[in-house]
Amino acid sequence: MPAPRVPYSSASTAAATAPRPAGRHTAYPPQSGHPGQSGGPAPASAAAAKPAKQRDAFFDNAKYLAIVLVAMAHAWEPLTDHSRTAEALYMTVYTFHMPAFILISGYFSRSFDMRPDRLKRLVTGVAVPYVLFEVAYTFFKRWADDDPTQPISLLDPWYLTWFLIALFVWRLTTPLWKIVRWPVPLALAVAVLAVISPDIGDDLDLQRVLQFMPFFVLGLFIKPEHFQLVRRREVRLLSLPMFACAVVLAYWAAPRMTSVWFYRRDSAQELGVPWWVGVVMTLALFGCSVLLTACFFAWVPRRRMWFTVLGAGTLYGYLLHGFLAKGSRFWGWFEEYEWLHQPVGQVVVTVVAGAVVTVLCTPPVQRAFRFAMEPKMEWAFRRDAAALARERAASR
Repeated sequence: MPAPRVPYSSASTAAATAPRPAGRHTAYPPQSGHPGQSGGPAPASAAAAKPAKQRDAFFDNAKYLAIVLVAMAHAWEPLTDHSRTAEALYMTVYTFHMPAFILISGYFSRSFDMRPDRLKRLVTGVAVPYVLFEVAYTFFKRWADDDPTQPISLLDPWYLTWFLIALFVWRLTTPLWKIVRWPVPLALAVAVLAVISPDIGDDLDLQRVLQFMPFFVLGLFIKPEHFQLVRRREVRLLSLPMFACAVVLAYWAAPRMTSVWFYRRDSAQELGVPWWVGVVMTLALFGCSVLLTACFFAWVPRRRMWFTVLGAGTLYGYLLHGFLAKGSRFWGWFEEYEWLHQPVGQVVVTVVAGAVVTVLCTPPVQRAFRFAMEPKMEWAFRRDAAALARERAASR
């Protein structure tokens, strides 16, 4: 998938924690600015009077580290059939990497409303990339997998594009979550109802949209002080045994359960279990995901690092690395090179996945693909009346 973009920077000061423009940091991931900020061009005098808001390194670091974990987990998937250790690491990372990305997407969508400029950014920063990459992935599968019958279907997201359609739906529902009394429990109830509803089908990948939605809603109502809380020293120390316990539990569970639960794309009935198992698994996974996400945030650096600048390109890394991740399966690399299943090979696969997604988040790649990820498309929208009035007033 993948934000993308899924996860966002604010500033360390209270004023700078306001969300940034939605067209940039959509998610898992999510896209390069901060979703959800009140947008619109400021008058030239105001722009000159106020310095540009500084990005919070913490959120850019979190986005980058989350997208690296996404790429590594995708690289581990072919190894899980032959290695219980790989399966345990895979399940552990899948417990929190997308929830973390989605939670940050929600956090930077807090100010989203139906204002025209924000709707424009939602279209250009989420809907248009979804259409373009859905088509691109379809043609890629036709070529790489020798499957000329693969249909183009905008109603059935393929592979990583589900995150974009999910983000589009989640953000549109933001005003609704702001007016209900218990938004997170309500979103969790919707997720529970989804997992026991096999008739939802595959349209717009609604199972994933609904089952992952509690993390987005949770992000909408998290405050800056909550992130400060998880960064305390005692929380960092406590997170280490928590991660260790998670890996041990995943190692025990690896041969006893399917990792498909972590994808949240199927109902309980489709997985061949009673409906009540779906309810239990949804609630249990939500609790585990929130806990491990907090542990992950506890170890995200707060200061600027060499990779901080890459946090603005996580959606690029998310969507582009999918071609290599799927291509490696289509071309049979893991079957042809048996040494990849050995411990040394697994380390090599992990390092290569991290390196590839790092390169794909860099500014040159962003510039090369900005036409698809962040198109301006001024020609497609009516001119805003307020902006026109400001221009006329300035020209007098």
